Amino acid sequence: MNDNFSNTKNAITNYFKGVRTEWGKITWPEKHQVVVETFFVVAIVFVFTVFIYFVDIIFNALLSGFNHHM
Repeated sequence: MNDNFSNTKNAITNYFKGVRTEWGKITWPEKHQVVVETFFVVAIVFVFTVFIYFVDIIFNALLSGFNHHM
């Protein structure tokens, strides 16, 4: 039982040592790049939201007109 616990403890310790090693290899983007890319993501989401809103209005108008004729 104690040997199993020791093996588990060593495995967890080795895992976190590996995480720390890999964490040091990460190259983080510059603040300016993050701000610009965030702006573009928000702008694209806004454009698609407006587009889907107008498509919804068009379909509602077409379907409500279609339902009145039946």
